[in-house]
Amino acid sequence: MFWSDKKSIKNSKHSVAVIGLSSFGYYLCRYLSDIGADVLAIDIKEDKIDSVKTFVKQAIVADGRNKETLQNLGLNEFDEVIVSVGEEIDASILITLHLRELGAKEILAKAITEDHARILNIIGASEIIFPERDMAKRVAHTLHHPSIIDYFYIGDEYSLVEMAPPKAWIGKSLIELDIRRNHHVQVIMVKEVVPENVTLIPGGDHVVKDSDILVVIGREEDMNKIESY
Repeated sequence: MFWSDKKSIKNSKHSVAVIGLSSFGYYLCRYLSDIGADVLAIDIKEDKIDSVKTFVKQAIVADGRNKETLQNLGLNEFDEVIVSVGEEIDASILITLHLRELGAKEILAKAITEDHARILNIIGASEIIFPERDMAKRVAHTLHHPSIIDYFYIGDEYSLVEMAPPKAWIGKSLIELDIRRNHHVQVIMVKEVVPENVTLIPGGDHVVKDSDILVVIGREEDMNKIESY
């Protein structure tokens, strides 16, 4: 078992454990560390641990399938535990089950298939993550609709889209467009390029310009209609 020579993170303000350093797990460790979270990285392979030990708070070579090992690590004290063990569906299920039995607060588990996701949900995962599926969906939307700058699926059939305004909206105020009533979506932010400005929850008097970037939230079926508008 390898421990990094950094201080314990037991009493940190926000602590996250990442079990399994797949590509997804590796980048989670990096980006969580970048934004100030105290990260514990766990993987059965030493080379995987070597790849993250310079930027995480703590790094351990350990087998997450062993319940006693997870218990000794005190994972029930972490704010979140993320299970990211690549294609090993059986290991993912076993680790998630152990974490639930040990009283982990929040368990986020990476799923490979819908059946895998259903099992993880049944045994107690707090949230299911489909990184490949969600990224593919995001790229598909931005490629298919040139007006879409960025796309985020936020669950329960809702999405958030960063987009250039449709031509029919340019030169009109938000109150004239009455987007919520006419299109069943909500403009929650306007990024003005000229002059440079960001307005959260814009007022009805905002006149849409062709240089504006709109951040819109709504049901996917309604967003698809807007994207094709």
